[in-house]
This record gives sequence, C-alpha cells and structure tokens, in this order.
Amino acid sequence: MKTTTENPASNEPLVVPSLNTPQMRRILASSFIGSAIEFYDFILYATAASLVFNKVFFVGLTPSVAIFASFATLAVGYLARPVGGIVLGHFGDKLGRKGVLITSMSIMGAASVLIGLLPTTAQIGMIAPIALVLLRIAQGLAVGGEWGGAMLMALEHAPKERRGFAASFANMGGPAGAVLATLAVSVVSMLPNEQFLSWGWRIPFIASIALVGIGLLIRLKVAESPLFLALEDKAEEKRLPILEVLTKYRKSVISGTLVGMSSYTVQGLMTVWAISYVVDSVGLDRTSVLNIKAIGATLTIIGVFFAARFSDRVGRRPVMMVGIIAGAVLALPIMFLLQLGQLWLFAIGLFVANGLIQAFIFGPFGAFTAELFPTRMRYTGASLVYQLSSTFGAGFTPMIVAGLVVLGGGSLWIAGAVWAAAFLVAAVAMRTVKEGKDADLTAAEM
Repeated sequence: MKTTTENPASNEPLVVPSLNTPQMRRILASSFIGSAIEFYDFILYATAASLVFNKVFFVGLTPSVAIFASFATLAVGYLARPVGGIVLGHFGDKLGRKGVLITSMSIMGAASVLIGLLPTTAQIGMIAPIALVLLRIAQGLAVGGEWGGAMLMALEHAPKERRGFAASFANMGGPAGAVLATLAVSVVSMLPNEQFLSWGWRIPFIASIALVGIGLLIRLKVAESPLFLALEDKAEEKRLPILEVLTKYRKSVISGTLVGMSSYTVQGLMTVWAISYVVDSVGLDRTSVLNIKAIGATLTIIGVFFAARFSDRVGRRPVMMVGIIAGAVLALPIMFLLQLGQLWLFAIGLFVANGLIQAFIFGPFGAFTAELFPTRMRYTGASLVYQLSSTFGAGFTPMIVAGLVVLGGGSLWIAGAVWAAAFLVAAVAMRTVKEGKDADLTAAEM
C-alpha cells in the first residue's frame, strides 16, 4: 500500500511507498527523538522521586511516609496524563498533529527546568512541595499529548504493511529517554551524598532545555499527517472527538486500557518502586542500580524494535500475548529475585521484565491503539487509551506496591500475586479486541 504526505515546498502530495525516503526518515526521527525528550523529562522525575524528593521536599517525615509522599507526587503526574491526552488530543484531531506536538514539548521543557530550579522545603517551606506538584501536573499534561501525536505522525505516513514498525519509533523513544535520564542521574549520583542532594540532582533537569531545543528544530521540519489533511475540509466529520470515543468506542477504550496496563505495571514496579526498594531497603549501591536500570531500558528499545517488526508479519495480538503470558508466569519469580538482595539477581529480574515482558507488549502497542479508532478521533482515542494505561498501570503501582510490602510484613509475595493478576486481566481483555494489522485506516468507520 502506498501512502501520501505533503511536500513542504509545494503543498502537493508525495507518494511514500516505503519507510526509506528522506521525508519518512525525518518523520521517524522526529517521532523517536521527540518522544525520547519528553520521556527523558518524565522519567527523570520518576527517578528523582525514588532517590531524592523524599529527602528534599518531604523532610520531617518518617522514611516510609516520605517515600509514599514522593511517590504520590509521581502519581499526580500520571493522573494529569489522560487529561492531557483528551485536551491535546482534541486539538490534534481538530487542528492537526504537528502544532500540538510542538506545544507539548515546549510545556514539558519549561516544567522540567523549573523543577531543577525549585528551592527546597527548608528554604521556602510548604510552597516547595506545592510548586513541585503543580509542575508535575504540567509535565503530565504535556506528555499526555506527546505520545499519541508522535506515534500517529509516523503511523499515518507509513505504508500499511509497515505501520507497526513505524509506530514503534515513538515507543522506542520512551525507553531511550529513560536511558538518558537514568544515566544523567547516575553521573551526578557519584557526587558525595550531601552535594548530590543539595545541587547535583538539579543538573539533569536544567540540562533538558538543550534537548528540547534540538527536538523543536527537528519537529518544525516535519510535514503534517496525510490522513489528517484528507479530513481537514470535512467539517461535518469533525465533531467533539472525546464524546465520539466514549460513546461509539467505549469497548475499545476499556479493552485497550486493560491490555496496556500490563506493560505499565512492569514499568512502575521495576523501574520506579524496585529502584527505591533495592537501594533504601536492601542497601545496594545507588549508582550501580541506576546503571543496571539504564541497561534494562536499552534492552527495552531492542525488544520493542523486534516485537514491532514481527507484529507487522503475524499481527499485534500474538506478539503482545507473548509478553502478557510471560508477565503472568514470571511475576512471582522476579519478586523473589529482588528480595534476595543481590545486585546480579536484581539485574536478571529487571532485564527479563524490561527486555522481554514490557518490550513484547509495548512494541506493537502504538499500532494496536491506533487501529482501534478512525482518523477523525484517532489522536484522542489512542492518547486516551495510552494515558489511562500508564496512569493506572504505572502511576499508582509504586504506592500500591509500597503498601502491599507493608501488608506482607516486608515480604514481596503479595505484590507479585497482584502483578500476576493484572496480566491475567490483560490476557482476557486482549481476547475481546480484533486484530488490526490489516485494517483500512482511511475508512470512515472501523
């Protein structure tokens, strides 16, 4: 199948029969780099919430209450993500994908720099944690509109038989951003603890302004989605997208969210809560743990690459089910490895969780969500599914697991059982979704 895109010089459509054209390479690069920058900022916060904020913004509390409060601010950002997906998705469906992506990146960059400059609670009192929460909300709103647009710009330009792989560039950008964020914190974590907590942790946040500048330069050169342009003059088809999504495609939203939650449960548990657990409770070296986390994110990129390409051959559902089944079977063994308190066992657990379980679900997930909705509401629908998945799957997982560990008297078996149950729910939900690999995305209804 051939797709078309806009010639920036003449506004004439260009035939794009493959992914190997200058324009398509620019689109894929924009999708990958833009998503990487947004998630660099977002995951940077998650890492700091695990290691820093409980000691800087929530002082005077017991260690368990402080880390719970720190994870609560993390959850606030995830709660804002569906709102960002709805609001920015609305404008992406009504006005175009490109402008919304530029806006979301600008908001994220500004919020991250301000977090890096934010005075501590010891300096300005309660204003500090309140401002932290507000900036975290801004981050959530921004990233809520980023992924859907970045994914759709690639998918809607791509040939039908390569949609899964094209959409995965936004998915690969996420863990790439996580690698950058983790390595940035790892470098500054080598400072003496007092200097790290005083000013070292701020450097990665402030440095994000340079990444945002690069991302905006690339994004400004990308053409608008051809499928959106085809509907641009059809005002009668451009109703309020969120209302159509929730009335006509409610089942798709629910099933897609339950499937997506499985991947994000892994992310919240293994790349946020587990980092805090093995450093603060088990006593593993902070820098070594962060380096292992970076390697795990790199394995996610590799796994996403192959899983997405394979999904273009056999379908989204079979590939994603491999990750879901593996997650259900390996949940308790991975938690057992964490509790043994050895760095190399933590590494094995994290690598399996990131490189196999999460990657096989997440790789086809962009195309999977896009193929649930028609073009006129695809930005809103795909963003809503993705952000609800991340909010319920990753946003609350660190807090919930922290509570389950207390409930289990320090044992991790209850948390592992809940993790396995989430994957079983995802497997059931997957059976209610039709395979979308061969769906016609230009059809009025799907």
